[in-house]
Amino acid sequence: MSDRLRLGVNIDHVATLRNARGGAVPDPVRAAKMAEAAGADGITAHLREDRRHIRDADIDHLMEHLTTPLNFEMAATKEMQAIALRHRPHAVCIVPERREERTTEGGLEVAGDDNRLAHFIAPLAEVGCRVSLFVAADEAQIRASHRIGAAVVELHTGAYCDFHADGRFEERDLELARLTEMAALAHDIGLEVHAGHGLSYETVNPIAALPSVVELNIGHFLMGESIFVGLDRAIKEMRRLMDEVRNIPIAETG
Repeated sequence: MSDRLRLGVNIDHVATLRNARGGAVPDPVRAAKMAEAAGADGITAHLREDRRHIRDADIDHLMEHLTTPLNFEMAATKEMQAIALRHRPHAVCIVPERREERTTEGGLEVAGDDNRLAHFIAPLAEVGCRVSLFVAADEAQIRASHRIGAAVVELHTGAYCDFHADGRFEERDLELARLTEMAALAHDIGLEVHAGHGLSYETVNPIAALPSVVELNIGHFLMGESIFVGLDRAIKEMRRLMDEVRNIPIAETG
């Protein structure tokens, strides 16, 4: 059996660029199709309450045109639940959301909101969506995610990446140790383990090397890199680094 790590490509910031000027270009659905062709195993899109990047029509078009699974990121609101239930994407990732934040900051508070979240995710699971919760590398959050019936946890790698970028390597290594321990715990109690947020060519290898992690979701860095080298090349390089650390032969990457 292959130990190949899945790559989900987040196309939110193609829509950010489109919305900065208005109009229809660049088209995030076109970017999603290019990502699929470059080797992405899935596409991630976050429909925010304020529609600052992805819009409802984008989700409609992604569901219509994608050949790989859609991972629909959303806040735990009734509006987003209704949209997910209408579209029934392959995966739904519940994330914390605040209007004033520039990007998702921190993990979801599952342990302190378990009763509400349990009732919130149940209808999504019933219609066949794989429910993922975006959480920090924290035992209480991971155990609560399992307790309320989530199929997946996505570990927030933002702090690890920020420490690396700031040259705070001791703190980076401590955060990596937490991610390593919590990924193993999540796997051991029966959760599928994903990871993402802030990952780049410099930071991806230690996360990709974690044996319990089966999927990485990466967006902002790839979209930024694509300005300079093109989306196809940016994704293929990330794919190469992920496969290299897992010792996957080139022929197996397709």
